Amino acid sequence: MGVLGWIVLGLIAGAIAKAIMPGKDPGGIIVTMLIGIVGAILGGFIGRALFNSDINSFFDLSTWLLAILGSLVLLGIYRLVTGRRAHA
Repeated sequence: MGVLGWIVLGLIAGAIAKAIMPGKDPGGIIVTMLIGIVGAILGGFIGRALFNSDINSFFDLSTWLLAILGSLVLLGIYRLVTGRRAHA
């Protein structure tokens, strides 16, 4: 899957992650989209390393699940980091 495919997948995965983890994010929609893209790439690399899964197909369920999981993890870390900084 090419870079453009990962960007599109990341945008959608970021939106799904935001829907799963609703709440106020300090960064807004742009930061959420960037977190989705980076989280999708991160989830893909971790899935390939741990499970030796094939992430080359855009329409494969495992590719989507790994992208959403990576976006959820990254969104959670982002909220922890920015939440502490906002209250300090």
